[in-house]
Amino acid sequence: MRIAIASDHAAVSLKTVLADWLRSEGHEVLDLGTDGTTSVDYPDFGHAVAEALADGRAERGVALCGSGIGISIAANRNPACRCALVSEPLSATLARQHNDANAIAMGARVIGEEMAKACLHAFLSTPFEGGRHQRRVDMLSTAPAQN
Repeated sequence: MRIAIASDHAAVSLKTVLADWLRSEGHEVLDLGTDGTTSVDYPDFGHAVAEALADGRAERGVALCGSGIGISIAANRNPACRCALVSEPLSATLARQHNDANAIAMGARVIGEEMAKACLHAFLSTPFEGGRHQRRVDMLSTAPAQN
């Protein structure tokens, strides 16, 4: 699987660990930066993950920042991205099963490396259930109905 991964300065170390782990698991990794600890703006990297999903360069995305919150908000500005903030494997599993999430976000300051790997494994190995969930997922990419 082709996986886009990006982080801000607060999560660059976790990004490196996860990118290496993904490669060891046989995945192709599209590393969208950052590559150092100099302060950068997390929205740029959330947008980069979303764009890689939208234009087909990646099948799944991983967005990392200090808390995971800001970068997930940035990624979700693109209607092609369904990015779930996760901190344990059950949330990652449900994000795939029920929401057809194509990206996950995690916070380097709130999750350890082994837990992040467990979340990523659950995310990548869980299929979307479809069925009753499909209608709701379709609604995520459309404008809300007017009352």
